[in-house]
Amino acid sequence: MTIARNLIDGQWQEALSGNTVPSINPATGESLGSVVNGGKAEAEAAVQAARTAFSKASWSQNPRLRQMTLLRWADNLERNAGALAELLTKTNGKVLVQSQGEIAGAISEIRYYAGLTRHLTGHNLEVAPGEFSVMMREPAGVAGLIIPWNAPAVLLIRSLAPALAAGCTTVVKLATQTALFTARLVEHLHSVEEMPAGVVNTLHETGSEGAQFLVESPNVDVISFTGSTAVGKKIMAAAADTVKKLSLELGGKAAAIVLADASIDDAARHLAHAATIISGQQCTAARRVLIHDSRFEEMADALTGALSSLKVANGMDDGAHMGPLVDACARDAVADATARAFDQAEKVLLRGGVPDGAPQGSAFLTPSLVTSENPDAFFVQEEIFGPFVVLERFESEADAVEKANNTVFGLSASIWTNAGAPALRIARALHRGTVWINDHNKLFAEAETGGYRQSGLGRLHGFDALQDFTELKHVYQNVGVIGAR
Repeated sequence: MTIARNLIDGQWQEALSGNTVPSINPATGESLGSVVNGGKAEAEAAVQAARTAFSKASWSQNPRLRQMTLLRWADNLERNAGALAELLTKTNGKVLVQSQGEIAGAISEIRYYAGLTRHLTGHNLEVAPGEFSVMMREPAGVAGLIIPWNAPAVLLIRSLAPALAAGCTTVVKLATQTALFTARLVEHLHSVEEMPAGVVNTLHETGSEGAQFLVESPNVDVISFTGSTAVGKKIMAAAADTVKKLSLELGGKAAAIVLADASIDDAARHLAHAATIISGQQCTAARRVLIHDSRFEEMADALTGALSSLKVANGMDDGAHMGPLVDACARDAVADATARAFDQAEKVLLRGGVPDGAPQGSAFLTPSLVTSENPDAFFVQEEIFGPFVVLERFESEADAVEKANNTVFGLSASIWTNAGAPALRIARALHRGTVWINDHNKLFAEAETGGYRQSGLGRLHGFDALQDFTELKHVYQNVGVIGAR
């Protein structure tokens, strides 16, 4: 597949406008193929197809069909896992081992939700003699899924799999940067014989008209969006008129708190990788490292060394630790933000930039590390979506918690210590949806992910993700009592 087309009502279609955009390998600048560039017309057709498919009980009320469809999709992906991982690296830029892990995680997640498909439980009450109230979960309807490019397999499947498991039909707006890859993922689902037409529809666009239609349409019942807080706020405002369900995972500024008793070298090595996963383009990436004052200089040296030692190269190269950013536009935006941070930081420990010899049209940027004594500096507060880390100091547990919580975000954090009680004590005090202890970026199908504050609404992964795609219905009936007078 060298052209990523839209899938609408069971048919692969060209853009109604006839336009295409190139798919570029961010490690080489070379063209991989093209992506049809759709818009509102495609979104309207896709929503109509999804609405028609949802009206047929053969999908929405048939959990066994849904389960088998998901299981066969997972089998198709597993048979093609190697080729899919390579295509992911070529379209996204991440190193191959990360792509391989993402494909494995996506397959695991599909199978997890396939298992839950036949277990959408409710409950019932006998509220008075012969009077029964039954609470049942049922699919919300048509779900609009807006998926980014940074982890396009897992972020697609962690929304699409629970939506399908719940019985929804879907319209998926996919990022153009990784569209060749995601179209291949969807192709393996579309090829499942049992999949009815119109249950899964896709849309690619460089603009936002199609996505805006999904958000505003009264025929779309749920929006699941992963992306920036700024865009999430616009979606909330645009969805207000239809009062649709929203599932939003937004920005983050993950803090790693390193206590005085921690192994500095071990923590620095792990955090260097946690900060540069997907070239720092992950909402849970370690962006702030808070270290006890007594070990500040030791961490500064260790983290500088750990980040400097990472091999930045084409993700297909052996031994590469970090690939390019997703495209030159993203690279330039991060480079601009880091340049401003260099001017305002107390000290620049590692000055990242475009490496010498980078291919023309590529999007490489090496990691940066700065120190800050100003908790309100823009580069401490704002999410810089790339390989940029801030090192801060704290004097006590209370000071660490206060500084970590001084943010509008609340997605994730980690704590590094050899003592159990302080770790749990601090984890309890952090305003975060996820806290890891002596690890970072551990995400998997069984554990819900989501944020406090401006990091979003709802949860994805885990059993609770089904709630984002279902409604709770109360059915009452007075059946009477045998022998009652």
